[in-house]
Amino acid sequence: MKTAVIAGEPSWEIHSDCVSAALTRSGGQLGPVEFHFKNRSVSPFHLAPWAGEKAAKSLPPILRALRGDFFCMPFGGNASPWKSEVHPVHGETANNDWIFLSSFQRNNWAVLETELNTGIRKAHVDKCIALRAGDTAIYSRHTISESKGPMNLGHHAMLNFEAGGGRISTSPFVRGQVFPGPFENPSEGGYSSLKPGAFFKTLSKVPCSDGTMADLSRYPAREGYEDLVMLNSNPGTPFAWTAVTFESQGYLWFSLKDPKVLASTILWHSNGGRHYPPWNGRHRKVLGLEEVTSYFHSGLAESVKPNPVSKDGIPTVLELSPTQPLCVNVIMGVAEIPPGFNRVKAILRDNDGIKLLSSNGQSVFAKLDLGFLSNEEDTTAFL
Repeated sequence: MKTAVIAGEPSWEIHSDCVSAALTRSGGQLGPVEFHFKNRSVSPFHLAPWAGEKAAKSLPPILRALRGDFFCMPFGGNASPWKSEVHPVHGETANNDWIFLSSFQRNNWAVLETELNTGIRKAHVDKCIALRAGDTAIYSRHTISESKGPMNLGHHAMLNFEAGGGRISTSPFVRGQVFPGPFENPSEGGYSSLKPGAFFKTLSKVPCSDGTMADLSRYPAREGYEDLVMLNSNPGTPFAWTAVTFESQGYLWFSLKDPKVLASTILWHSNGGRHYPPWNGRHRKVLGLEEVTSYFHSGLAESVKPNPVSKDGIPTVLELSPTQPLCVNVIMGVAEIPPGFNRVKAILRDNDGIKLLSSNGQSVFAKLDLGFLSNEEDTTAFL
């Protein structure tokens, strides 16, 4: 399949009756994405404001392409080496060029397959992006093989709130904490508002550095700041979820995962708090909803060594095996909502999909192949 230059990046395209998406060759970043309802389309994923601009040679590929969602291995800044491994920000999977394998349609599925071989630590990664007819959802699978040793990893989805505010909710979490170090450095032009290391039990009440409380269940907020928190999912649930209700736009966005594979959710609030290039104060009203197994965004070395999260029994790395490939699956999708539907309170399995319940008693249904998350047999007929 030939690439097309989309928002400045050579990209492959994939389409169904309900979704149109592009995948960049550089870093395998998923975006732009359009979800098609009966009478309209919505595009919740973020595209960096510098997309298509002539970038400085020093700008890493991950930032040149920044958009939508991408797979990180290892996840995070990776400023410290682990043994002899020195990884780029969010790893080779988010910076190197992916190789096209195939694009096909089978049994109501449209499928795009690419691959990448990492060199800093030997690994083979297969990326599969699949769309099913009738589903306003993206099925994303990364299969890691031919590798061994501890690894932190995850997805880096980003939504744009320029068109209106949203309500954020997640499945129950067992531990919530603000990043315990300085997330930004004012001397370098970066500013944060939340209290470093503060614990919280609900998104609606999170301590700020000035002694006030922030409500992280609503966004955008705290203009002029960058903040990061991590929620550790309940590993006993069949699946964990993150959701954003865009009430004024009449739809919601959701992400589903297996918490035994992706143990935590990172929320990155990016609202104009970075004044150094390429951000330059213009990266605003963006929320990262990042499904990970990691010690915050600190990188591989910090995630491997004992840390406060792992000491609480929450995994911050997965052990890669050369004889047993690891599948990392997520489903990201949207659903239209009726007037008055507010914050998502629960997401439940419901026959051939999911039921999304609001805190004020309304519900909507989304058709899905939920078995995709756990690699159940007789699902995902394209495999």
